[in-house]
Amino acid sequence: MAAVAPFQWLRLGQVLWACGSPFGALCPDIFLNTLSRGVVSNLAGPGNALVLTDARCLPGTEGAGVFAACPDGPRLVGVVAAPLCCKAGQWPARWPQLVVEPLGKAPEPRRQVLPPTVLVECGAVWGSGVAVKPRLVLTCRHVVSQDSAVCVRVWPSPETSSVINGRVVFATQDDSPFDIAVVELQESLLSFAEPVLASKFCEGEEVSVVGFGVFGQACGPSVTSGILSAVITVANKAVMLQTTCAVHGGSSGGALFSTHSGELLGIVASNTKDNSVGAIYPHLNFSIPITILQPMVSEYSHTGDLSGFQELNRACESIKVVWRLQRKPTGVLHSKL
Repeated sequence: MAAVAPFQWLRLGQVLWACGSPFGALCPDIFLNTLSRGVVSNLAGPGNALVLTDARCLPGTEGAGVFAACPDGPRLVGVVAAPLCCKAGQWPARWPQLVVEPLGKAPEPRRQVLPPTVLVECGAVWGSGVAVKPRLVLTCRHVVSQDSAVCVRVWPSPETSSVINGRVVFATQDDSPFDIAVVELQESLLSFAEPVLASKFCEGEEVSVVGFGVFGQACGPSVTSGILSAVITVANKAVMLQTTCAVHGGSSGGALFSTHSGELLGIVASNTKDNSVGAIYPHLNFSIPITILQPMVSEYSHTGDLSGFQELNRACESIKVVWRLQRKPTGVLHSKL
C-alpha cells in the first residue's frame, strides 16, 4: 500500500508523477502502469480541494494515482479526476492538464518562491506581467494600450489578492519584433522580492512558466514545466527563447524562469498557431530574453529615462525575420544530438 502525503504539503512547481493505464483494456501489457511527469500548476477550491497539473493525460487514466517524490520514497497525493478540454482550437484535443482530487490533511503548506507575476487588466483584455522592480511591471504590448490606465492584480498569498492601479509608460511599436510594454504602478508592491535576472541561457535546461493562462483571476498564477528547447541568436546575442512549457491564452507577459536556479530568463510573448488548420500549439512557444531588457530596466529604474526602451523599436531586419519565423538557413544544418 502506498504511503499517503497530505495535500497541503504540495506547492506550486513541485514535481508530480501520474501512474495509470490509458485506453482501458486495450493492450494492457503495453499500457498498464504508464507514467506521466508534470508539476503542480495550481491549487484551487476550499482547502485546495483541486490540484491542477500539466502532466500529460490520455483517455482511460481517470482514477490513476498521482505521486510526489519524498526522501523516503514516493507518496500518494491524489487521484486523477478528469482532463481539461481544449479551448479555442488549442492542441492536443485533450488538454494536457489534469484535475487531481487530493488526499489527506496537514496543518501548514510548503511554499516555493516564484517570480513576482501579476495579472494585468486593460479594459476587457487581460494577460500576465512580471514585476522587476517594486513599481515596475513588464508585460506584452498586445495586452495593453499605449498611454492607457491598467489594473494590476497581485496575489500576496494563495488565498488573497489585491489591486494596484498603473499606467503604461512605454509600449513598442506594432512593427517591432519585441512585443513589450512597461507599466508603472501608483504604489510599490508589498513584500516584493526582486527577481534575479539571467545573464546566459543553457539549451536543454529545465524551465517553468508562471502566468495567468486560461483561468485569469479565478485561482491565481499557474505554473507549467518544460525545457529550454532552443536559444535563437543574431550576431551572437540571444533574441528569442523557445520552450516546451504549456503556454495558453492569458500567459502572455508571464515569467519564464530556470527551474533550478530561479533566475528570470525571459518574458513570455506567444505560443504557436497553424493558420491553415486553426490549431494552437501551447507547447511550442516563444519568449523575449531578459538579457535584451535588463539594461533598459536598470537605466529607467535609476534615472527615469525611457529612451533606452526605444532600442526595441530599432531592431534590425535580421531580428524581425526571426520573429516572423522566416529566417532561412545559411549553411549546413547539424543535429544537436
